[in-house]
Amino acid sequence: MIVKEPLPWIRMLFSVKGSSLPRTLPRILVVTIISVVVTAVQLHLDIEVYTLTATPFTLIGLALGIFLGFRNNAAYDRFWEGRKLWGQLVNSSRSFARQTLSLIRPHTSQGAVIAAEQQEVDQCQQDLVRHAIAFVHALRHQLRDSDPFPDLARFLPAGELDDLRRHRNVPFAVSMAMARRVRQAWDRGWISAYHLPVMEKTLAILTDIQGGCERIKSTPIPWAYTVLLHRLVAFYCLFLPFGIVDTTRWLTPIVVLLITHAFFGLDEIGDELEQPFGTEPQDLPLTAISRTIEVNLLQAIGEEEVPELLQPVNGVLV
Repeated sequence: MIVKEPLPWIRMLFSVKGSSLPRTLPRILVVTIISVVVTAVQLHLDIEVYTLTATPFTLIGLALGIFLGFRNNAAYDRFWEGRKLWGQLVNSSRSFARQTLSLIRPHTSQGAVIAAEQQEVDQCQQDLVRHAIAFVHALRHQLRDSDPFPDLARFLPAGELDDLRRHRNVPFAVSMAMARRVRQAWDRGWISAYHLPVMEKTLAILTDIQGGCERIKSTPIPWAYTVLLHRLVAFYCLFLPFGIVDTTRWLTPIVVLLITHAFFGLDEIGDELEQPFGTEPQDLPLTAISRTIEVNLLQAIGEEEVPELLQPVNGVLV
């Protein structure tokens, strides 16, 4: 995600990094060159060519602007929903760690027995919190189609990693391991009947968050709608010089440049926002959010050596 300091208005106008211009510039240049050729042939060489009136472009441009706005709104809704889900993941992970550390307690109360059992409870608490961190990293890798095991190896034992490798849905397998440990704590009498539903509810919320993210990733905006918009934008911009050359004359290339920059830019922004879980500059900073959760939960269990929070690099937070 692009993170920048507020720029002065004039610098914002000419800012290229973070905009859609690097991707749309080739298309804009091609159409602008075509408009230069059409203008030169029509006006400078005084050669009669077939031209169109501006009326159809006015009508189509209005409808096309509405369609592009609708698609960009739909794409931004997906982006914002993904951000809300990961914000909920931050809160739910912290809640689960707090519940683990405060609700899991030894049930004995005599001498050396409680000391030995307290050690087991402490181990159970640390295992659950580390599994919560592993779940977050596994979900991030699942959404980005990357290998989660280098990150998971920092929090889970080797034997469990070998078992996880056979699962296609690693975050779900990690959440199942968390549920089993909660059940074991219940069987040992470390969680009361009043507190067990509270922890189960938090685990259910984590599962709901995963399902919401997977829904966004696996269900893009209908392909036919996207293809139609791409075609309409391309045809509109390609034929635009023929429709306005009689009206704008030598200013035709400049007018075409401005209009194609707007339409191609809106079209490209919709593509960039549609899948918010990638690693492009416009995508959500899942790695930074994961690191924040990791630091918070490690400090909750008393770890002193924790990694630094991620900072933007060249204005981009990954």
